[in-house]
Amino acid sequence: MKFFLQCLQLLPLLIIFSLESLLKLFIPKKRKSVTGEIVLITGAGHGIGRLTAYEFAKLKSKLVLWDINKHGIEDTAAECRRLGAKAHAFVVDCSNREDIYSSAKKVKAEIGDVSILVNNAGVVYTSDLFATQDPQIEKTFEVNILAHFWTTKAFLPVMMKNNHGHIVTVASAAGHTGVPFLLAYCSSKFAAVGFHRALTEELAALERTGIKTTCLCPNFINTGFIKNASTSLGPILEPEEVVDKLMDGILTEQKMIFIPSSISLLTVLESTVLRKQQLNAENWGPPCMYMS
Repeated sequence: MKFFLQCLQLLPLLIIFSLESLLKLFIPKKRKSVTGEIVLITGAGHGIGRLTAYEFAKLKSKLVLWDINKHGIEDTAAECRRLGAKAHAFVVDCSNREDIYSSAKKVKAEIGDVSILVNNAGVVYTSDLFATQDPQIEKTFEVNILAHFWTTKAFLPVMMKNNHGHIVTVASAAGHTGVPFLLAYCSSKFAAVGFHRALTEELAALERTGIKTTCLCPNFINTGFIKNASTSLGPILEPEEVVDKLMDGILTEQKMIFIPSSISLLTVLESTVLRKQQLNAENWGPPCMYMS
């Protein structure tokens, strides 16, 4: 009975999501200007990072592009320049804290203060827990979440001083639900979602309302990182679709972007199911010991 009542509580949420979608169709939210803003994107040498750089270039932002792949990042920068933007390419290993800090100092000295930070760099290893090597687990956390701490610590102070900026966290739907054979990846993306939520609350507590935060949580994307990817959360996404929604979310200052949007409802449903299991366990009480 309790589970049925909890499911009924999802109905208003579903109605709200539907109404929000209709409102967006007929009353689109005003987009902010990013012309002249210094935008730093990690992992910009390919995939989502590269396409996001192109979109900011079209909007006349000044691009600071980081990637470990020299040829990839230079190709991205060249295309951004062709689109009419100023672009600066840096070869940076986002698994290395000191490399991040030293590159951040160069950016500040040579280009200026970053006002939009897109933490996009990521790695993934597909294997079961025991087949995943220890260095691969460490690399996953170093790039997928620890790098977010180091880049944010490097660039947030000026944003806070000016009460102006935007921190974008590229996470995943896998940061809300578990996926087999992606244990390290899912764990790191759960951490990325938590980082975004806690940072958002901390900025609010510090009354830095001019600094916006956005977290992207898409289903798996067809970028070639995961072969034969399959999930119950929806279809595999094309990078262009994801970047379109990411840019819309950044420019309209959305805090959380789910792609597809139905994932947000599924995560609420999963939480409800987990709560039901917890209640059932509580009803059974502590385990008893019988002695003959």
